[in-house]
Amino acid sequence: MFLVEAKQAGIFEIRNMPQEQLSPVLGIACPQIVYPYLRASVADIITRAGFPPVHLAEINFQAMYEAQLAQQGEGAIQA
Repeated sequence: MFLVEAKQAGIFEIRNMPQEQLSPVLGIACPQIVYPYLRASVADIITRAGFPPVHLAEINFQAMYEAQLAQQGEGAIQA
């Protein structure tokens, strides 16, 4: 058994975008760009360490973003 922890970030320059479109870009498009590199890094580290290959599952960031919006909407209704 082993534990791998990883954090990854990206720096994005976003210009001339309406404020209402900024949240979906930050919640969907940016993670879709960065996440494949994280997956590759984790797989490479695990393989180089001599452990059996492990590949992180793909993530549907749009569904995750929409679920967060729905959850925030429910919280606003209950408050």
